[in-house]
Amino acid sequence: MGISGSFFGERFGVSTQDLESYIAEALSAGGDYADLYFEYVATSSISMDESIIKSAIQGVSTGVGVRVIAGERTGYAYSDDLSSEKVRKAARIAARIASGPSKIEKTPIREGAAHNLYPVVTAPIETSLDERVDLVKRADKAARAYDSRVFQVTASYLDSLRHVLVATSDGTVSFDRQPMARLNVSVLARENGGPPQRGYSGGGGRISLDFFHTEKTPEHFASEAARQAMVQIGATPAPAGEMTVVLGPGWPGILLHEAVGHGLEADFNRKGVSAFSGRIGQKVASELCTVVDDGTIQNRRGSLNVDDEGVPTQRNVLIEKGVLRGYLSDKLSSRLLHNATTGNGRRQSYQHIPMPRMTNTYMMAGDDDPEEIVRSVSKGLYCTTFGGGQVDITSGNFVFSATESYLIENGRLTRPVRGATLIGNGPETLKYVSAVGHDLRLDEGVGICGKEGQSVPVGVGMPTVKIDKMTVGGTG
Repeated sequence: MGISGSFFGERFGVSTQDLESYIAEALSAGGDYADLYFEYVATSSISMDESIIKSAIQGVSTGVGVRVIAGERTGYAYSDDLSSEKVRKAARIAARIASGPSKIEKTPIREGAAHNLYPVVTAPIETSLDERVDLVKRADKAARAYDSRVFQVTASYLDSLRHVLVATSDGTVSFDRQPMARLNVSVLARENGGPPQRGYSGGGGRISLDFFHTEKTPEHFASEAARQAMVQIGATPAPAGEMTVVLGPGWPGILLHEAVGHGLEADFNRKGVSAFSGRIGQKVASELCTVVDDGTIQNRRGSLNVDDEGVPTQRNVLIEKGVLRGYLSDKLSSRLLHNATTGNGRRQSYQHIPMPRMTNTYMMAGDDDPEEIVRSVSKGLYCTTFGGGQVDITSGNFVFSATESYLIENGRLTRPVRGATLIGNGPETLKYVSAVGHDLRLDEGVGICGKEGQSVPVGVGMPTVKIDKMTVGGTG
């Protein structure tokens, strides 16, 4: 193997010859393609409640997944034992599940190309536990000091370091060392015996621990969480009905991720079940909308040097000036659709099969002044933070709860409101985008995307966006 490969080979106890032998075993019953996904993950988590460290947990998991593709049929097996006997057994099982008439020629394995998007020398999990415990203590202290109405604070810290090795029957072997860290703060506050109101903030990415000392400190996240809770204390019930909605920059991109992004994943489209199926080259949004999925942004939570199939990530333009340009593909979808892979094959762990998933998905900045966008609205709603939501991929219909929003009256933000939900249809909503700000912002680094029982880290983002018509559900 090469210099980089020698470390990963030692980590997993395999040589190039071993990998070639395992792939040959996987293709022993036929098949068009096979790959091996070796993974070693060290994780830690720290949680604090009632100003007491309630838990500090560290763990390690390791294993290998073997996949065989024959036409549209996929065989998958995995093992948490990396001995040669167990890997070969997993390869034989996957081969039998997917056995097909095709047979490919043996291809010598060579090291594939990759980025270096997170050159973190010392991963957070490799630092002292005391230093990481101090982060949650600082967050707890700052949130409680923010306002006397704060009565409960929960702070948590999570990090991991994942080593992966992906070998394929295409003849490539890829390696990656993937650090990750995230700090979270949740606050409850009340006034004069009223109902408790919640605020939440957090962030991180593929970073070193210095990030929490020099860029986004525990005090930053604590203050933001407490501020949100204070806003909710003074909020009134949200109005209901059809109105103009302005989405603030950053985290509101979660609406774009859910309502549009999932519908652009290639597996849904090759099955014809997405609202965007068969619409490449068609106008699906306002010409002000350009939507991108980019797995190459340095140190971002959703970024990867190579995806979980060993393919280098890239910047993919999905919607360009309102026109649908393409889908997000993994290797299976690209084979069946006869398209190039986009570097979006992702999986939760070695126990899971890869599928098309987003990385960092956002809308490109426009030319409009964000303040002018608000001033152009006589009556509407401004949403800056979102909670949960539901989306129907087939229809594109969505429902999202806005956890921080304000009335717009005569071009000004006035009263905060609570209990607002946004109801609409992804492709239809984008057609009503009439202004896009120049203030593109990505989220703080907390995104987790679920699909078919698998969770992976992602990023979202958008500039300030004006939507002329959207249904708002409220209690006011």
